[in-house]
Amino acid sequence: MSMIVSSRLDFAKAKRADLVLAHCLAVTPSPDRDLTSVPTLVLPLCSLAPEEEMSPGFVCVKLSLFRMQRLQKPASVIAPKVSPVFLEPVPNVTVAEGRDASLSCTVDNLGQHRVAWIHLDRQMIVSIHNHVITRLSHFTVTHDSHKTWTLHVTSVTVQDRGHYMCQVNTVPMMSQTGYLQVVVPPNIDDKQSSKSNIVVREKDNVTLRCTGHGFPMPQIKWRREDSNLIETSDGKKVQQLDGPELPLHQVSRTHMGAYLCIASNGVPPSVSKRITLDVEFAPQMHVPNQLVGTPKGTDVRLECFVEAHPKAITYWEFSDAMVMNTSRITTQTLENHYKIHMILDIRDLDDGDFGMYKCISKNSIAETDGSITLNMTPRPTTPPQMKQSRPDSYDADGDIHYRSRGRPGRKEHYNRQDPQHGRRRPQDLEGIKEEREEEERREMEENRRKTQELERRRLEHDYNRGHLNEQATRVTHTPASRGVDVSPYNRLLSATVLAAFMLALFPQH
Repeated sequence: MSMIVSSRLDFAKAKRADLVLAHCLAVTPSPDRDLTSVPTLVLPLCSLAPEEEMSPGFVCVKLSLFRMQRLQKPASVIAPKVSPVFLEPVPNVTVAEGRDASLSCTVDNLGQHRVAWIHLDRQMIVSIHNHVITRLSHFTVTHDSHKTWTLHVTSVTVQDRGHYMCQVNTVPMMSQTGYLQVVVPPNIDDKQSSKSNIVVREKDNVTLRCTGHGFPMPQIKWRREDSNLIETSDGKKVQQLDGPELPLHQVSRTHMGAYLCIASNGVPPSVSKRITLDVEFAPQMHVPNQLVGTPKGTDVRLECFVEAHPKAITYWEFSDAMVMNTSRITTQTLENHYKIHMILDIRDLDDGDFGMYKCISKNSIAETDGSITLNMTPRPTTPPQMKQSRPDSYDADGDIHYRSRGRPGRKEHYNRQDPQHGRRRPQDLEGIKEEREEEERREMEENRRKTQELERRRLEHDYNRGHLNEQATRVTHTPASRGVDVSPYNRLLSATVLAAFMLALFPQH
C-alpha cells in the first residue's frame, strides 16, 4: 500500500487554545474493498503549548490509496479519547487535634487534565495538580501515577476542620467532596472552675464548679477521691454525680475531703481536677472512761478522742501542770485527718500519780478539755488454782483412780456399772471426765467462797483488836494516885472487852 498525504493548515493569531479539531479520513483497506468511499471522523488532537500561535481552524488531511490486490499491513486507526472518571468517593476522615490526616481522590483516564484540592469552608484553593497554592506549610500533595491524588495535613488544627473538594478541570467541571472532622480531647478551664482548695465553716452552704472544653463538648462527673458516697442536697448518698456543679448544703465534717471533677468526651485522654473541701469546726472531746481505778505499782493507760479542724494542739495536765515525758510517763497522739487519739501511759504507779488528769485540745476557733480521775484500788487476791485431775491408773476390773493434784494424798475411786459386763470400761472416760471437771469447778467455787470468808474475818479481827487496844489503854493507864475504885460498871466493861478479845483469838468456824 502506498499513501500520499497532503495537509493545509490555516492559523490565525490567537492568545490561547487548548484543542484543535481535525477532520481525519480514516480507512480500513482490504484486498476486496473499493476504497473510493471512506468514512470521515472528527477526533481531538493533542493539546498545543500555550505559547504557540493557533487559530480555531482545522486541519484537512487527504489520503490517496491505490488499489492493491493484497494488504500486507493493516492501516493504523486513531482511537477516540475517554473522559476522566472517579473510581471511589473521597472518604470522611476523623482525626484528633495535633495528629496527621490524609484525604485521597482516585481518578481514572485523567489524561492531560489537572486535579485541584479546595477547602470549601475557608474558600481556599489548597493545591492544583503537583503544586501547593496555599501558604500553610502543613499541607502537601502526592500522587500515584497520576491516578490517586492524596492531600496530606500534618499537625491538624481546629481550623482545618471542614469540607474538602477534589476537582478535575473537565468541561463541564467534575468534582466530589469529603469531610475532615477534627476532634479535641477534653480540657478543664481553671479560671472558670472552683479553686483547688476551698475552706468553709460547718453548717455553711457551698457549690463546687468545674468547666470543661473540647470537641465534642465533654461531660462532667463528680466523685470522691476516698471512694466514699457523696451526700447530695436532698439527703441522698450517691457514688457519682453528673453535671458541671456540685451543690452541698449544711456541710459537716463528713463532707470534708478531696473531690474529683472528671471531664470526658470519648476522645482520649480524659482529664480531672482535684478540689479539696476543708470544713472548719471547734474541737470536740470524747472521753470513754472518766473514772479509772488501778492498784499501786501497776501500769495504766488513759485515753481521749478529739475531732477538730483546723488542726488542734493537744496536751495533758495534772495538778495544773503540763505532763511531760519521763522514764515512767509517756504521751503520744495518733492523727487521722481531723481525728486525734490522745494516749497517756503511766508505768509503776506510786502514790503521787493518783488524781485528776486533763486532756486539752485547742485550735484557732475554740478550746475544750476532758477529765479523767485515777483512783487507787486494793490489789486483788487470787485463790489457789486447782490443777485439772487426770486418771492415774486403772485396776484389773477397769476401775478408774483419780488423784487431785491440788491435794496430795487424796484419792477418789469411781466404779461405773456396765449393764452388760457389770462394770464400765475406759470407753466411758469422756462422761467421767466431764463429771470430774464439774466437781472441780464446784470445789474451786467453794474454795473461793472460803477464802473470801477468811479475808472478811481477818479484817474484822484486825478491827476488833485495834478497838481492844484502845479500850485497854484507856483502863490500864489510869493514874494510880487518884485511887479510882473499880465499880460494877467498870467490871462489866472489862468483861465485854475480854470476851471480844477471846472471840478475835478463837474465831468460830
